Amino acid sequence: MSGNRRRAFLVSAVVVGSALLTTACQDTDGKAEDTGAGSSSSSAGSADDKATPSGSSGGGGGQAADKDKGSGVDTGDGTREKVEQSCGANDITWSTRSESQAGGYVLIIAKAKSGITCWLPAELPTVAFGSDGTEAGPAEQSVGEPVKLTGNVTAYAGVNPKTTDADGGKELESIIVAVGNEDPDPVSLPVDTITVDEPIVTNWHTSPTDAVPFG
Repeated sequence: MSGNRRRAFLVSAVVVGSALLTTACQDTDGKAEDTGAGSSSSSAGSADDKATPSGSSGGGGGQAADKDKGSGVDTGDGTREKVEQSCGANDITWSTRSESQAGGYVLIIAKAKSGITCWLPAELPTVAFGSDGTEAGPAEQSVGEPVKLTGNVTAYAGVNPKTTDADGGKELESIIVAVGNEDPDPVSLPVDTITVDEPIVTNWHTSPTDAVPFG
């Protein structure tokens, strides 16, 4: 992440972090909240969904819907199939858990909010620390697999905040997480007090045992 992008990322996180953290820690209480969160990461699609009544007739309306990914794809048998979107941080209910394996690490836990189906990309999650935006490097040599978040599917990524043997490092009680460098809505997640020095993060996995950040 470049210096300018990192600064922008952190300023965004500071401004919206507390509000997003509240959303992340709550259960999804209502469809209105979840729908609003999901629409932020695919605003064009969801806005047009609302504008186009389901079951509307007329050639002009059908042609307009065909051009709109959010309205779905015509399957050819009279039904439409919704195009699935990439996940944004605000499509997800986030949590963290401290683990003792591999010298101690933070397990990031991600689930889609109610009513949302989206894809986590194969790339690493973006995890940053502190006011200088120290970013976690890769804990695995190869790129992972995309993860489809829907229903009860859960994705996990493991963060080792300190990979050095030397004393010292930054003492922190939160981490900033985004789906990728271009995610406009990073979230600030609470963690137990951690020391950060040359951190690393795994790819997304569907099993927590695969998200242990060795190395």
